[in-house]
Amino acid sequence: MKRTVLDEVAENFQRVDEISELNTLKILSAMRRLKVSDAHFKTSTGYAYGDIGREKLDELFAEIFFAQAALVRTQFVSGTHALATALFGILRPGDELVSLTGAPYDTLQTVIGHAHESRGSLKEFGVDYRELPLVDGKVDLPAIKNFITPKTRLALIQRSRGYSMRKPLTTADIEKICAAVKAVNPNCVTFVDNCYGEFVETREPVEVGADLAAGSLIKNIGGGLAPTGGYIVGKRELVELASYRLTAPGIGNELGASLGTPRLLYQGLFIAPHVTAQALKGAIFAAGIFSKLGYKTSPLPTEIRGDIIQAIELKSAERLIKFCRAIQSFSPVDSFAAPEPWDMPGYADQVIMAAGTFVQGASIELSADAPIREPFAVYLQGGLTFEHAAIGILAAAQTLAD
Repeated sequence: MKRTVLDEVAENFQRVDEISELNTLKILSAMRRLKVSDAHFKTSTGYAYGDIGREKLDELFAEIFFAQAALVRTQFVSGTHALATALFGILRPGDELVSLTGAPYDTLQTVIGHAHESRGSLKEFGVDYRELPLVDGKVDLPAIKNFITPKTRLALIQRSRGYSMRKPLTTADIEKICAAVKAVNPNCVTFVDNCYGEFVETREPVEVGADLAAGSLIKNIGGGLAPTGGYIVGKRELVELASYRLTAPGIGNELGASLGTPRLLYQGLFIAPHVTAQALKGAIFAAGIFSKLGYKTSPLPTEIRGDIIQAIELKSAERLIKFCRAIQSFSPVDSFAAPEPWDMPGYADQVIMAAGTFVQGASIELSADAPIREPFAVYLQGGLTFEHAAIGILAAAQTLAD
């Protein structure tokens, strides 16, 4: 079966390699133009005023994303933290936040505070919220005309599927959504949750019309080397507002020690297109294997992808747990551990997570996770090498067959 699937997806693999090459050239060109040097890898401590490595990395991210400004910091503890920082930085009491991609990812729902009551949420600060339901798993573009109002301050667009079976957005989708919002309210901020989507295509959200985008450094863009952190890119004024929330008003992006991480962030960014391509090949291979085994997969092996996540409907909690344990058992770290569903902070349902990773929780490394709820779909992502991804995927398939 392995050989058959590889033959069937060979054209898709070639397309992934071509995208990786173009994105590598984009990053290399930016590094050359901005004259990245060994001097930018030096450690800073304390307040870190005048940290040239931190400042150059911001400049580099802004250029790669075709943005006016960027905020790249290891002080962000997750992608959700980066997203929340931007939301709290921009929104004020009485403003309206809307989601155009249905219900946001579980951890962002607690930030918003409307579906799940949570202390310190946007709701407590008087921010109103509405969400536009998806239609057949897609954004309802025609409905945006009547959904966005003059009061709407920010429109949230989640690129990835999250814990759902809907299709992720491509940059072409994001371009259409942003245009539809601006046609109704030019002052409404279009903000893309870019987690899991970086370098899957040759264009990024800000390049196609988004005002702002944010994500995690321990997903695609960190290349498996970034030990922690997140980023925000987009219009200068909006990034500045977010920086005041990360540190304090009047301080913004002027402070933030890089400690021992600068080289890892630069090097991780440089190899990120290649690592993302490895993860994509793993996802495509998984779709091929599990489709042949009779499971519903999304995307299908030959479909165009907007993120690195492969969803597989397993239809029972027992199979879901077995799948995750198989992935864990073929991990380079903590292979002896047996994942169990648990009450993970920020989630309404129990979550099981297989992540035998060098960086804790790094989903650019081979990992699998899922909430314990219908339709018991597992969300597979990552793989620093395709070889490792293939080994883990085949092990999971064999476990379910047994």
